[in-house]
Amino acid sequence: TIAEAKRLHAKVQRTNVLIKIPATLEGLEAISATLAAGISVNVTLIFSLERYRAVINAYLTGLEQARDNGHDLTKIQSVASFFVSRVDAEIDARLDKIGTDEATALKGKAGLANARLAYQIFQEQFSTERWQVLKTAGANAQRPLWASTGVKDPNLPDTLYVTGLVAAHVVNTMPEKTLEATADHGVVEGDTITGTYDESNEILNQLDAIGISYDEIVDKLETEGLDKFVTSWSELLETVQTALDSAKG
Repeated sequence: TIAEAKRLHAKVQRTNVLIKIPATLEGLEAISATLAAGISVNVTLIFSLERYRAVINAYLTGLEQARDNGHDLTKIQSVASFFVSRVDAEIDARLDKIGTDEATALKGKAGLANARLAYQIFQEQFSTERWQVLKTAGANAQRPLWASTGVKDPNLPDTLYVTGLVAAHVVNTMPEKTLEATADHGVVEGDTITGTYDESNEILNQLDAIGISYDEIVDKLETEGLDKFVTSWSELLETVQTALDSAKG
């Protein structure tokens, strides 16, 4: 992964390119090493809070190594892509199987709760002395990126993962349908993330109490996400090659 990141960065030859690296346990080392080479990174496929903490540590480690290697920290950027709706899709299907009133009341809540707690981690980790040292050296904070923000349940508002996750320093990758709905309804700018962290913790605790394992969910989603990425990458290469062959013809 490290070698491929360097190869792609050299091929693209643009200072603002971000190389996408999955946030697997194996990917953490590659994330740090790529950043250490002065290459910006989009850390993707983050589902769990524990892994997000590890991602931030990998980012800070990479910046420290980049600084020691003589790279200009002001030119290194990164986002941490935290997936939202896939969490709800997986958990809500299990809630439907349980079928109790208690289970039904929790539908459509886990994704937001998980992302809000991730934002709490962002605030904590980018307020530490370790970060302040890097910031003084010119480093950019790794912004949380809300990924998978298209609502999959037709009974939920199209803007659920936008209006519920508005906050300072975040990126939201909205699909077209969500973007159109957001334009129609409007979204308040600034630090207005809704729902308290205590409430978010309580939602995850309630899910655990009725037998839905958080760890099992996030592990499953990571495995499925990797498979989807492999397929998407293969399809992209095939599409580009077809276009090149057509142009030559």
